[in-house]
Amino acid sequence: MSIVLAYSGGLDTSVALHWLRERYQTDVIAYCADVGQVEDLDTVAERAMASGAKDVIVEDVRERFLTDFAMPAMAAGAAYEGKYLLAAPLSRPLIAQRLVEVAREHGADTVAHGATGKGNDQVRFYTSVRALAPELRVSAPVIDWELTSRRSEVAYAEKHGIDVGASKSTPYSIDTNIWGTSIECGDLDRIDQAPPADAWQITASAQEAPDERLVLEIEFERGVPVAIDGTRMDLVPLVSQLSGLAAAHGVGRTEILESRIVGFKSRGIYESPAATVLHAARSDLEALVLDRETLHHKRSFSERYAELVYYGYWFSDLRRALDAYCSTLAARMTGSVVVELYKGGMRCVGRTSEEFGRYDLGLADYEEGDTFDRTAGAGFAYCWALPLVPSGPMAPGTAGSRGRAR
Repeated sequence: MSIVLAYSGGLDTSVALHWLRERYQTDVIAYCADVGQVEDLDTVAERAMASGAKDVIVEDVRERFLTDFAMPAMAAGAAYEGKYLLAAPLSRPLIAQRLVEVAREHGADTVAHGATGKGNDQVRFYTSVRALAPELRVSAPVIDWELTSRRSEVAYAEKHGIDVGASKSTPYSIDTNIWGTSIECGDLDRIDQAPPADAWQITASAQEAPDERLVLEIEFERGVPVAIDGTRMDLVPLVSQLSGLAAAHGVGRTEILESRIVGFKSRGIYESPAATVLHAARSDLEALVLDRETLHHKRSFSERYAELVYYGYWFSDLRRALDAYCSTLAARMTGSVVVELYKGGMRCVGRTSEEFGRYDLGLADYEEGDTFDRTAGAGFAYCWALPLVPSGPMAPGTAGSRGRAR
């Protein structure tokens, strides 16, 4: 038996690495996915080796994360319970996928994670691994061990000389990646009070944000952002740059009392500066290039897609089918959107798509010489109302008159 552990270098996984070795008397390979977290991953690797890992794999998967996970979710307009842009849940299926691949490469029969029994991640890791490799055992040491609190974990670490860095002193549970930051626990559990100022990790408050607005033009090709203000970039630098700009202007803060997978509600605060801007900009472009019926149908399943991500059902047939639908629509998602960032707010103030835009000024304006046939509008209104009319003759009305019916 050997184990591949999803390792972050925090308190839970640092203790878990030592505990797994001691409990099962086996080799543990620490796998750390670089998804754009703020931690020093060189230090994380050193910490894993000091805790007794047979091998440590630190891998930059930011491009894969954005391309294969964040972009499809953005294309679907996925926001859990209408607010949460799912930065952490989107990273879990990727990490699980890599755990399975590493386990097979090294002949391991078990993968492990540091999620707790009352959190969402234990479900996401287990579900993803079962979908990809049902032959592998999934170990959850934080659920199985005798340590019953954060304090007891710290005591275990001190007893065994395990370096857990600053994780033992922070009052919050923090998860970061290039798409966003999740903050929970500590004083945030007091839902009758505003989040403490020190809970926010990467965004400025509206009061601290610059007094001048920032206007940016974001260019999309087939639904994927490719340029900011005319400068073309790959996804990783583009998202990183946009995150810094939006965070400085206080954009991307969300607070939600969310419904967890395991059945109870918890409060989380989230910072997703780049994701907030890109979601809004892409949605605005979508409104320009899609016809009404397609647009409304596509948006009708955004919440369902978000639920699949949140619930750990990334590797489901339904998610794949919805991705295929969105991929078809993406053929029209080429154009530019101008956004304005100011004091924690953002709005789309301009949009264009030379090839696929459906806006026709001649139809839309009310000036003399517009191209809309007003006489046809009256007959259309008559037919449109018929399903609502009780049986019997239809009374005369504006739809049957000649005039500037609007």
